[in-house]
Amino acid sequence: MYFRDRIHAGEQLATELIKYKDIEDGIVIGLPRGGVPVAFEVARTLHLPLDIVCPRKIGAPFNPEYAIGAITETGEGEFNQYAISSLDVSEEYIQEEVQKEKAQAQHRLELYRKGLPSRTLKNKVVFLVDDGIATGSTMRAAIRSVRGEGAQKIIMAVPVSPPDAFREISGMVDEAVCLETPSFFQAVGQFYEQFGQTADEEVIELMKLANEQ
Repeated sequence: MYFRDRIHAGEQLATELIKYKDIEDGIVIGLPRGGVPVAFEVARTLHLPLDIVCPRKIGAPFNPEYAIGAITETGEGEFNQYAISSLDVSEEYIQEEVQKEKAQAQHRLELYRKGLPSRTLKNKVVFLVDDGIATGSTMRAAIRSVRGEGAQKIIMAVPVSPPDAFREISGMVDEAVCLETPSFFQAVGQFYEQFGQTADEEVIELMKLANEQ
């Protein structure tokens, strides 16, 4: 399956979650930036509120797109020790990146949630939504955040993921939904016709629209 764009992916994902429409204490959590348009469509279809968590990827030295781990908004880490060892990544580098990405996470929270009440996930049924999974680092960090805030149940929902990452992360949540788990997987964007970078302005607008409904 190929998706036209993130909106189309969200619509398709919502059809797989329709049994949860109007569920009591449900909330959809998008991962900025690209996961928010997908999550918006899921929240709209299921008649659930939308919010965000902001995990941040920790990229490898000289190749920032290759994740060696990710952190939660508070700086707690989920790291790939094999990658760190094989690339001989120093502890000093990791700590510097953690502090930098923690600051960026806080900046995004303030930017995207401006004017909104504090996020409350305790005893909620949380739908964690992104536009896809590559290594799974940021999703694992998001799961840690949500669980730490006392979620009653965590349902991960993504349009596409490599099979091994999906199997691994499925074991960390109460339920996992993925539309496609192709064996040949290079990047999330290969499964979208349009996969441009989601702008800050779009995330801000979608958050406003969701909280006006």
